[in-house]
Amino acid sequence: MESGHIGAICVGYSPMIYYDTTKMGAARQRSGLTRVSARLREEFGGTVTPVTWARRAFVRADEPADEVEFKPSDWLLTVELFSEAERPGLAEFLRQPPCRLAAMFHDAIPLRWPHITWPQSVQRHPEYMKLLASFDRVFAISEASRRDLAGFWRWQGVTPRAQVDLIELGADFDGSIRVQRDAIIPKERPVLLCVGIVEPRKNQTFLLDVAEALWREGVDFDLHVVGRVNPHFGRPIEAGMKALARREPRFCFHAAASDRTLGRLYATARAVVFPTIAEGCGLPLLEALWRGVPCVCSDLPVLRENADGGGCLVAQVNDATDWADQLRTVLINPDENRRLQAAAMARPLPRWTETAAALRRALTSA
Repeated sequence: MESGHIGAICVGYSPMIYYDTTKMGAARQRSGLTRVSARLREEFGGTVTPVTWARRAFVRADEPADEVEFKPSDWLLTVELFSEAERPGLAEFLRQPPCRLAAMFHDAIPLRWPHITWPQSVQRHPEYMKLLASFDRVFAISEASRRDLAGFWRWQGVTPRAQVDLIELGADFDGSIRVQRDAIIPKERPVLLCVGIVEPRKNQTFLLDVAEALWREGVDFDLHVVGRVNPHFGRPIEAGMKALARREPRFCFHAAASDRTLGRLYATARAVVFPTIAEGCGLPLLEALWRGVPCVCSDLPVLRENADGGGCLVAQVNDATDWADQLRTVLINPDENRRLQAAAMARPLPRWTETAAALRRALTSA
């Protein structure tokens, strides 16, 4: 083994998997990342031991007074973002780990889009991505994310210890059973649904411009936007949406929505619209397909990894004409919408229980 890393693996000992819940436990908002962490925790059940970083060490989440006594063959698995500033002492822990280390890598968005990303995230991300190189296993959530991580390490002149593999995220956002969607197009006014944090990266302002153009053209539909507001960048977008809601009864903004409300919106949606300009994976696309709802999404390589399998239409990023054409298709062409619905329901998609099982297999077989 390289210097600074664990040595011999204990013989006759069944390795433990300790699961990092530091941010999940303290989160007031259920962001995309904390939702991933929470869904995995639910599906892992009793097969992992939740831990949190406190007092310069990992402690048991259910017994904060108890510092974890790792054994060399154990695994510490984290899907969270971290830095020395947020977790004093963590860098030293990772330099001389008492156990094996595994992490999930989401994206390099703070480096690629620093002008529209939280300054704290922009500051933290280079250190975070460098630290990942010292892990034993890293699971990237898309091929695009894996390329970004490898490219960053090359750029920084870092020789990674980590083996980087892909992991598929679950499509069943609330653990619901997949029910066959009725392919009959209802006669009520069609509904478009957009899900995601309200911020420039998710491109809600562009979507509203396209929707208004279609309404002026005479295309009749409702548009629902669901997402918490990014307090650093989202307020102007929120103000624009509230102004639109006052003058356009066919538009509704949901700043907060329960899983039940979101499920009801998915059930009535003609299509999910996803005009994002940058993603690590694109969970709203997968979650729409799980429910048999077609998706109109941006033509990004990371989204094409899932969109090309069927049930989706892609439109060029920020091309209002292309977006209007694709939305018109799902709104006024029932035959095409039925085809997209059928293609979405025919897709084999992973569940979170399968994601958790795949991570367990990868770690316990190592």
